[in-house]
Amino acid sequence: MIDNVRIVIADDHGLIRKGLRQVVESKTDYKIFEATNGKEAIELIQKERPSLALLDIEMPIMTGFDVAKAVQKQSLSTDLVFLTMFKDEAIFNKAMDIGVKGYVLKENTIAEIINCMESVLKGNYYLSPAISDFLLRRNEKSSNSLKKENELSKLTDAERNIMKELSMMKTSQEIADTLFISPKTVQNHRSNICNKLGLTGAHALLRFAIDNQPDL
Repeated sequence: MIDNVRIVIADDHGLIRKGLRQVVESKTDYKIFEATNGKEAIELIQKERPSLALLDIEMPIMTGFDVAKAVQKQSLSTDLVFLTMFKDEAIFNKAMDIGVKGYVLKENTIAEIINCMESVLKGNYYLSPAISDFLLRRNEKSSNSLKKENELSKLTDAERNIMKELSMMKTSQEIADTLFISPKTVQNHRSNICNKLGLTGAHALLRFAIDNQPDL
């Protein structure tokens, strides 16, 4: 057990907040502070400088996200954990993007919530096993995005311009007319792009251009 830990528990539901505090204090030596809304939470964080704040997402005056943004903006060192009923992938990703270290569902046991707190206090991340698929998909998306970025970085500006025109379903002649180059030059660029990206097949380059249009 980690010693000399100060924690803020912020939840507008008194039974949840007080029940959690009672159990945590019975099982740890953590010093607990309670907040009934987001405004009280950020004020306590500013005043007490706790190691960790356990935040409900939906709170009066300021939401858990509002508190997280304030902590980030003020460069406060408090780690944040969201304790929520939202088993929602978009909300989870938003929480990760803003720097939340833990994401725990209210349906879980007190023991798991304490495990989450201890894990985050040790410098780790923690999320409920029930939403582990969210993290897998997030990591896969990040990996694919990096791979795509690396692939596109191989292209010259001229080749990117060709790709942009291709993504709009233009023929080689139309691209040549738009860019004031010859159709043969367009074909040479298309061939070079395919070689760089490892694309084969009659329509592989067109599919790649359309799929990656926003990044070109």
